[in-house]
This record gives sequence, structure tokens and C-alpha cells, in this order.
Amino acid sequence: MRYAVLISGLCLLFPLAANAALLEPWRVDASKLLPPPPAIGSAGEKAEFDELRVIATRSTSEMRAVAKRDAEDETPDIFDTAIGFNLASHPATFKLLNIVVEEEEGDTKGAKAFFHRERPYATDSSLKTCTPVKPGKAPTSYPSGHATLAFSMGVVLASLMPEKSQAILARASEYAEHRLVCGVHFRSDIVAGQQFGTVIALQLMRNETFRSQLQDALKELNATRP
Repeated sequence: MRYAVLISGLCLLFPLAANAALLEPWRVDASKLLPPPPAIGSAGEKAEFDELRVIATRSTSEMRAVAKRDAEDETPDIFDTAIGFNLASHPATFKLLNIVVEEEEGDTKGAKAFFHRERPYATDSSLKTCTPVKPGKAPTSYPSGHATLAFSMGVVLASLMPEKSQAILARASEYAEHRLVCGVHFRSDIVAGQQFGTVIALQLMRNETFRSQLQDALKELNATRP
């Protein structure tokens, strides 16, 4: 399971944060919320493969290394640089964003299962990824989980810190874009992730239980603002 070590620790500190899906399935039904990806063999799919090949050609080793670091980090600290401090030092805010992490993971699994799209490298073996992947079929491309994660957390965090919302959302976009550098997603996958993550965030912020945690995080952040 993704985030196994992180979530195990959080279960001890914040028992409500893990394995607590807050949203009813119909609120995050990807079959009703997302358009289908480009059809196999379509001009749209061909254009997406062409883009990935161009990105692969122009990506430097440094760009791939940065993308690899993002690929391996699916925690709230991806926003530390954008906001200028370590989120782990703010326990209420950190707890809140990990509730988002748990919600996003379950919701995205359902979305990927519905669309069942092959990853680009599973179709075109010339596309090299920045992280090891299992051989064979990989029908988990659409929507991008990393993009969904970044925007679900990013939209919530931006609502708490509107003065830094542009930097937060720019970081979410960069994080999603790195999935193309890694060669593990198509453009439409990360666009769908941005859309789906935004829906998850907005639905969570309407949830009474989540709103209570949101207020705790807001009080914590307000107490440390200059």
C-alpha cells in the first residue's frame, strides 16, 4: 500500500486520519466526473505519444532526477518549498492533509479501475521511465494518481493559505508535470488528475467531519502567521 510507513505512524498519532473514507462513492464517481481518455489508435493518442517522445528527448539527467524524487514522495511535504516551512511541524495541518491522502488513494483506485488505460511504456517500450516498473500490462494510467494527489492536497492547502495559493498550485502543477518527464503518464492523465483532485478537495471541504479538522488546521496556521 502506498504511504505504508507514513500512515502506520500517523495511525498512532492521529487514529481518525487513516482508512477513513469521508466521501460517499457517488460524490467521487469518476465515470460521471471525467471525460474518457483518447481512444486507442486515435489521433489524440498519437499526439500524446509524440509529446512524450519530445519530452524524453529534451529532458536532462537533472530533470529526470527531480521527477524521480517527486515520483517517490507522495506526502504533504511536497509543498514545503512552496509555503516556506515544514508541514510536519504543524501537526493539525499535517493531519488534515493526510486525511486527503487517504481519501484520494481510495477514490483514485476506483477511477483507474473504471477507465483501465494502459501506461505509455506498456504500449511503447522505447519510452524509458525514471523509476523501475513491472513488466507487462499496466492499466492504471488514467487518471494520474500523483496529479490527483497533488491537486487534492493543493486545493485544500491553498484554501488555508490564500496568500500562498499561487505558489501552492504552481507546485501541484509542477509535481503533476513530472509524471510526463518520468514517462509514466500521458498528458490527458495528468489533466484528469488535476480535475479529479480538485473535485475531491471541494467535496471534502463540504464534509462536516473534514471541516472540523479544517478549522483546527486554520487556527494552527493563523497562530504562526506573522
